[in-house]
Amino acid sequence: MANKNLNAAKTAKKDEFYTQLEDINNELKHYREHFRGKTVLCNCDDPRVSNFFTYFAYNFEFLGLKRLITTCYKNQDMDLFSQNECEQAIYLIYDGDKNGNNIPDPEEIGIHPLKGDGDFRSKECIELLKQADIVVTNPPFSLFREYVSQLIEYDKKFLIIGHQNAIHYKEIFPLIMENKVWLGYGFKGGATHFISQYEDIATAGNHKEGMIRVSGVQWFTNLEIKKRHENLILYRHYISDEYPHYDNYDAIDVGKTDDIPCDYDGVMGVPDTFLEKFNPDQFEIIGLGNGDLAKQIGVTKNYRGRTDLAYTKGNIHKCPYSRILIRKKK
Repeated sequence: MANKNLNAAKTAKKDEFYTQLEDINNELKHYREHFRGKTVLCNCDDPRVSNFFTYFAYNFEFLGLKRLITTCYKNQDMDLFSQNECEQAIYLIYDGDKNGNNIPDPEEIGIHPLKGDGDFRSKECIELLKQADIVVTNPPFSLFREYVSQLIEYDKKFLIIGHQNAIHYKEIFPLIMENKVWLGYGFKGGATHFISQYEDIATAGNHKEGMIRVSGVQWFTNLEIKKRHENLILYRHYISDEYPHYDNYDAIDVGKTDDIPCDYDGVMGVPDTFLEKFNPDQFEIIGLGNGDLAKQIGVTKNYRGRTDLAYTKGNIHKCPYSRILIRKKK
């Protein structure tokens, strides 16, 4: 039920979840050194409601930005500070404060029409992408594969929001495995509230008026951060009875990241949450233990006839929900 609205958005292709300023600030405070002298592009953002635009425009001088570009899909406001709707897509350019008040005034923001509808895949939006050094936004979840592929194709640095299920995409996991994409600092509890048109199904304690709570969201990036070079402290010791061996692959199952044994040098299957603490200097990723990608590393069919990792404990067959196969570096 927690992801009911997310799934509905994917189906309807109307997944416009607008990110809270607090969430943006909590993540971007770890990346400030990356922005000095750079052009930032937010190419999935309506500036009337986009807090990415707000964050970068009001922190332009503090971050030392060179330029801020925002593309806006059609049927949005031509005038940022009125309710006049426009059928034409636009893009905005902000080069910083000109009158000394440190506020992005309307006359300081260049508003330009687009010939098309502002789709990030359009030729004119790709030309704007080429001008950018770093892309920061919350892209449509339904187009996440295409969006990331485009960023990789044009060799762009980025910090974007996606659902944790994207880890399993055949277009995304190899990038994680090859150390081309990794997870950022993340949302508290792996969930957050977005401004959305969809009905909120959060519990009373989690409800925020006008917003929807979505669990399992992550920040995906290729910007270096201190977090990913911090060693995971290992304190558990390997005991064969406590770490079952898979029936269909030469590896042991580790149910929690904190339970990774310090004295086991073979391959281990760990939950997706491991990626939040993954240090490429400490571990190497062997592959994914579920689905089509598992076939590529030699996982055979389990007792259910599926290519997912499985083990037998006593007389009971178990098939963990999802596992990433890793090994410690020596």
